[in-house]
Amino acid sequence: MEIARDLYLEERRQAILELVNREGRVAVSDLSRAFGVSEVTIRADLQALAERNLLVRTHGGAVPGSSEVSELALAMRRRRHVREKSRIGRAGAALVADGDAIFLDSSSTSLAIAYHLKHHRHVTVITNSLAVVQELLDAPAVAVVMTGGVLQRETASLVGVYGLEAVRSFNIRRGFFGAHGITVTDGLTDVNAEVAEVKRPLVAMCREVVAVLDATKWGRVGVASFAALEDVTQVITTDGARSDLVAEVRSAGVGVLVV
Repeated sequence: MEIARDLYLEERRQAILELVNREGRVAVSDLSRAFGVSEVTIRADLQALAERNLLVRTHGGAVPGSSEVSELALAMRRRRHVREKSRIGRAGAALVADGDAIFLDSSSTSLAIAYHLKHHRHVTVITNSLAVVQELLDAPAVAVVMTGGVLQRETASLVGVYGLEAVRSFNIRRGFFGAHGITVTDGLTDVNAEVAEVKRPLVAMCREVVAVLDATKWGRVGVASFAALEDVTQVITTDGARSDLVAEVRSAGVGVLVV
């Protein structure tokens, strides 16, 4: 079990929840080593998640909770940096022209782009996100195409690279990708290895790759890289992003739009 160790408290707890749902059982000792924090801290994390009914505590660890876990986990992500994501969503949607085919990933920031796309006409949205599909149900002028794959409940998305064959024939103008973090060395990274595995080939399918990241994501590294910086065309971010890191990314030839 290898996990990024520079997570904020809520992000660590979200990562723990994803591990519980994926593995079916986790041990306090394993989580302590994986996240580089004490067992006391991990027990506090598990207790906090249990109090939200997101998992069930066991002797020495935890197991998944009720069938509502995935819905609640997604809601946790949506509640973070809501205003910033809305600004990024508006800016991302402004890049989309009528007639474009685009990809939106399963990040909550891409979900904000979907919200601002509703009044576009003749746009095709390719996505692996059930939340994006639901957001666009009342947008009849936007065609929606889903990738195939296996349902990952904690992210409400479809994973598995074999599910991408159905979308390889599309000319995807732009792909919008959220990430756990961005650095010059590691590019775009995610804390969920299965999600990163799906994103890598999708990055290659897009003519332009737009990273959609709030200011807290700069300089952080997740467990798995899914795009090198040279693969990224543009980054849309928010006020407060570290100016030195923004300058490094711009020096590497990547456009950065601060909203």
